[in-house]
Amino acid sequence: MEKIIRKNQGTVVDVRTHREFMGGHVADSVNFPLNDIPEKMEELKQLQPPLILCCASGNRSRDAHQFLSQNGIECYNGGSWLEVIFYKSKNK
Repeated sequence: MEKIIRKNQGTVVDVRTHREFMGGHVADSVNFPLNDIPEKMEELKQLQPPLILCCASGNRSRDAHQFLSQNGIECYNGGSWLEVIFYKSKNK
């Protein structure tokens, strides 16, 4: 997963609330709050796979990973959005 993030492959999906996302997020990431994911499946399927899921601590992204992978979407739990930024910075 770290290699995928460093190479800017896939799409980073932040599953925090919109308010949390607006307070800071990974550059070029998209925001799909965890509670909205079941009704946004068609939109999520249109994103460039694999999806790298992130949140504040890794708990919500873990839940999103479980749900999305059970529904056939290629994804990884990226943990905290700050960890994803760290992995991206290793590419520079």
